[in-house]
Amino acid sequence: MEDLRRRIDRIDRRLVALLNERAGCAIALGRIKKARALPIYQPAREEEVLGNVQKTNGGPLQSEALRRLFERIIDESRRIERIATDREGDPAAAGDRPPDPGDPRD
Repeated sequence: MEDLRRRIDRIDRRLVALLNERAGCAIALGRIKKARALPIYQPAREEEVLGNVQKTNGGPLQSEALRRLFERIIDESRRIERIATDREGDPAAAGDRPPDPGDPRD
């Protein structure tokens, strides 16, 4: 049991790093969207992302469960895009920070 828990902890750390990497991409996209006067919310792209996630699913998670997880990830990505663009690219001003590949917390 302890081995499996340690394995889950390692996986969780990797997930955190990947989610922070994804958030960094969302911040960059938010800046591009702002420069091009594009809306943060782009439902067609979100559906494309959700479809891609569901197509690559090999289980054991059900596709609908993955969809719900990624809907939340996308919601947070939109939020951080808004923070980055509303605060002139400084997500740290709102308590968030972009990932730093050299930082072991990321």
